[in-house]
Amino acid sequence: MRKTFSNLVLPFVLLTWSFSGNVSYAQENSTNSEKHHLVKWNVAALVLKNYSFQYEQAIGKKTAFALGIRFMPKSTVPFSSLLKNTIDDDQTWDHIKGYKTGNFSITPEFRYYLGESVFQGFYIAPFLRYARYNADLPFTYEYHGNGITIKDEMNFSGGIDTFTAGVLFGAQWNLGKSISLDLWIAGPNYGVSSGNISAQKTLSPREQEELKKVLEHDFGNLPLVKTKTTVDGNGANIDFDGPWAGLRSGLSIGYRF
Repeated sequence: MRKTFSNLVLPFVLLTWSFSGNVSYAQENSTNSEKHHLVKWNVAALVLKNYSFQYEQAIGKKTAFALGIRFMPKSTVPFSSLLKNTIDDDQTWDHIKGYKTGNFSITPEFRYYLGESVFQGFYIAPFLRYARYNADLPFTYEYHGNGITIKDEMNFSGGIDTFTAGVLFGAQWNLGKSISLDLWIAGPNYGVSSGNISAQKTLSPREQEELKKVLEHDFGNLPLVKTKTTVDGNGANIDFDGPWAGLRSGLSIGYRF
């Protein structure tokens, strides 16, 4: 995944920066009064505990290049208090309550505005995205031995890397001389993913056997994603590999300069 990101995303970013720098220089020579840069904060992302920012630069009369960065410090699931009221099973709630997740993404995109000028009106924006999702997952399981029910727990941690491409449909409006509002209506994207989660714990042969059965039952039938479970005397590891899909949306406040 890192090789794919280096081979495809970084050349795209560098090429666009190089091109935008040349065009921007010509624009500024023609008129110094125009503002060709935007910095934006996606305030809607705060609802999901994400911090999302974007820089956009005009590279033509109706075109622009944008680079977005999003990150979420590792924390509990958003809206966990609401989920608690809708989940009746105590074991399921224990899994969700202890689950922590975080993420980071970088998104270069090219924008084409359908109106008369850049930074205004509806636009179409093809984009690439690299994202890393991290998680801490306490996993409780049960098995029967010698006529009794044995309950145990494994604390898994790890992450998954994703690389996707898509098209964002949106609209941007000027609210004043320097303030803008950017609505990301919908940005479907599709690509590939790979990663793993693991837990370290000394396990007896019987514990290894039972844990492997439970993990293969719970994680072996995930939609689209292929999984491979490995259990030994030192713990367990689950590898993920397969397609990945997402949908971008948001509402950003921007400052032009």
